[in-house]
Amino acid sequence: MIQRKNYLNKLIKFKDKDLIKIIKGIKGCGKSTMMELYKNYLIQNGISKSQIISLNLEDLSFSFINNYLDLYNYITSKLLKDKKNYVFIDEVQIINEFQKAVDSLYLNKNIDLYITGSNAKLLSSELSTLLAGRYIEIKMLPLSFKEYISVKKEKDLEKLYNEYITLGSFPYSTMLEEDEISLYLGSLYNDVIIKDIIIRKNISDEAMLKSVANFALDNIGNILSSNNIANTMTSDGRKVNVKTIEKYLEGFQESFFLYKAQRYDIKGKQYLKTNEKYYVVDLGLRYFMLGRKLRDRGHILENVIYLELKRRGYDVYVGKVDEYEIDFVAINSQGRMYVQVCETLKDNENKILTRELNSLEKINDNYTKIILTLDKIPLSNENGIIVKNAIDWLIEED
Repeated sequence: MIQRKNYLNKLIKFKDKDLIKIIKGIKGCGKSTMMELYKNYLIQNGISKSQIISLNLEDLSFSFINNYLDLYNYITSKLLKDKKNYVFIDEVQIINEFQKAVDSLYLNKNIDLYITGSNAKLLSSELSTLLAGRYIEIKMLPLSFKEYISVKKEKDLEKLYNEYITLGSFPYSTMLEEDEISLYLGSLYNDVIIKDIIIRKNISDEAMLKSVANFALDNIGNILSSNNIANTMTSDGRKVNVKTIEKYLEGFQESFFLYKAQRYDIKGKQYLKTNEKYYVVDLGLRYFMLGRKLRDRGHILENVIYLELKRRGYDVYVGKVDEYEIDFVAINSQGRMYVQVCETLKDNENKILTRELNSLEKINDNYTKIILTLDKIPLSNENGIIVKNAIDWLIEED
């Protein structure tokens, strides 16, 4: 198993705290494996196997659990009365009204409760209403580049980066040959699109849904709106209304397939409701759907950096300062960081570097400002703005 230390340490930090631990993320990102890693940690640190109750609701051996009462009764029948019980429920959203069982289990102070799910809405709306203030979310993504290279024998970082953005970052992909990865990604894509979005959102036009997915993936890092997607589809002879596009985009986000970066006015210190950007959870899926050509490397790098900032605990926005755009405004409890992403800064007259510096220099505060590029350059500082190789940044300590 790949050691996901960042996520494991978060679970360890909240062990025995009076909170439900919710691990959520796209199918295949490693939630179940994370549970196993944490259970191993518990056993290695004095917790007996009899204190651990674990069930994966996708496993047919638990098919007798048909509703929230079955779920509650099964778990309570396994509890040890005189010891702390560690309860793990994988893919909890499969059970209708699961939140009622979760709420009752939480009331038992003899239980430390951990659940996973693959749908953002289920674990954000219903639970937040019922369990406000009583849970924490750990949002999982597929492998970071640093995690990816940790399981590879190849030492050429540039070659590994090219693999990472074409073959993808799902943990299971690292154990497959290239031709097998395509089959795996195809199955995963159909699970997300067919089983999750179409069924849950009651969508009848599968072809249109996939067309919108392709359009969004072909435009990662570009400003997108439901209006321009609908207009493009209609001009191509496939009429679709804006509300349908909004429904599709909502489904992609709820299944963690796409992430939306809202715009942020840095000077006005306000969030803007238009001209957002979208990024895909895994670039291997993008190549599976659009074809494996190394095109648009600048936006691909932007996608990689966006996800890494999310992994490091930032809320990530697209920045605006006057007429200039900042690729990312990354905000956390300690402050913020401004990031420009550029595939290369090399040109004869340094126009690209000047342009990127100008955008950051318009920001009048003392937070970190950094330009990340694929150019093989030493770390430098331009008027207080850090210029760094993106691959070096990806493998450094958080």
